[in-house]
Amino acid sequence: MIAAQGGDQVAYRALLSAAVPVVRRVARAIGVPPASVDDVVQETLLSMHRLLHTYDPARPFAPWLNAIARRRSIDMLRAQGRRSTREVHAPIAYEAHAEEEDRYVAVEMKGDAERLRPAINALPEGQREAVKLLGLDGYTLAESAELSGKTKTALKVSFHRAIKSLRARLEGSG
Repeated sequence: MIAAQGGDQVAYRALLSAAVPVVRRVARAIGVPPASVDDVVQETLLSMHRLLHTYDPARPFAPWLNAIARRRSIDMLRAQGRRSTREVHAPIAYEAHAEEEDRYVAVEMKGDAERLRPAINALPEGQREAVKLLGLDGYTLAESAELSGKTKTALKVSFHRAIKSLRARLEGSG
């Protein structure tokens, strides 16, 4: 560590390589899920790099590294805990919900098509195509993707940007 602090690149690489198994062990001991251990290793190595100047060569290195690894492990567990309270863990449910929302907007738009026509025509081409396929013609997301040659994600993004733009335009003129 002292050589790494002094700028020795070879020593620094060796230090990082030697730190990885230690960090893995600490993360697993704290209870980080196996799928997240590599994230903890990466965050710990980044922290170690940022804090390199804070290491006191008169003190042992292992406790310093273990403290950083413990803190990054706890940070990961806290972040996962926060995310798990907000996430839906059923990807199929999201896709079904997104289709329902798109169909609702499609029905809503079809009734207002004539009022919307000038605003739709002012949209960029990609957004206009997404509105036509998903909103006016009522195709599903999968059908629209196949017809347009775009990915579902690209169509969703275009469609939702178009809806936002149309709402802003119509609320500004209404």
